[in-house]
Amino acid sequence: MKTNKYQRRFYRNWVGARDLFLSRLSVKETDLQILTDKPLDKKFVQERIRRYRSEIENYIDKERRFLTSLKPIAVELHAPRIIKEMSHAAREANVGPMAAVAGAIAQSLGRDLLKKGYQEVIIENGGDIFLKIRKIRKVGIYAGQNKIWNKLFLKIKPENTPLGVCASSGSLGHSLSFGRADSVIIFSQNAALADAVATACANRINSEKDLNKTLNFARSIKGVSGAVMMIKNNLISWGDFEFLLDKNNIL
Repeated sequence: MKTNKYQRRFYRNWVGARDLFLSRLSVKETDLQILTDKPLDKKFVQERIRRYRSEIENYIDKERRFLTSLKPIAVELHAPRIIKEMSHAAREANVGPMAAVAGAIAQSLGRDLLKKGYQEVIIENGGDIFLKIRKIRKVGIYAGQNKIWNKLFLKIKPENTPLGVCASSGSLGHSLSFGRADSVIIFSQNAALADAVATACANRINSEKDLNKTLNFARSIKGVSGAVMMIKNNLISWGDFEFLLDKNNIL
């Protein structure tokens, strides 16, 4: 579950994709960095953010548990698409639906921009990323005070996108976590699912002894295509991606 506490997103200063147009915009608590192959229609994106936020807020007004529950809840058949996607992701990961909110918003906006004719779209929403790319990109890992992993990057291939790459942590950030993982990163073509599963996995890791069983949990979820999990000096991974060691900027 997300809180309203804002944390400065200093890692955005590390982005160095000079072949893309970079935009930063926010609507209330939704604070995005977006990279695209042509100048971003900011008015369009802000309107879509307001729409998705309104759909979520209106649903919470009717069903308060959608905001507060730490377990999956059923939603109405005629609920907005983003509500259904959050609910489905929560059910698969066995967490509350708000665990999927950042990934769901990034994914929804990504779809909108692709339909509008953008060919390359990268949306970062508080460490949760939606990507549709045309060339290989690298995504950095940030594990807080555990700097041993901060020069490690993930190589993302265009043929594996659209893709959600979502992170959760028990040692940094503003999200509620019951674990102590430095970072958990989940890959899925469904960014809402990746977000929810990242939260669920981070909740399960309190020591290095939890890594294997947590990785097996992530692998058991249909739609999850990869995972990276770190605690202290221990890392475990699985999936169709590669690691890179690189001192240059990400993306």
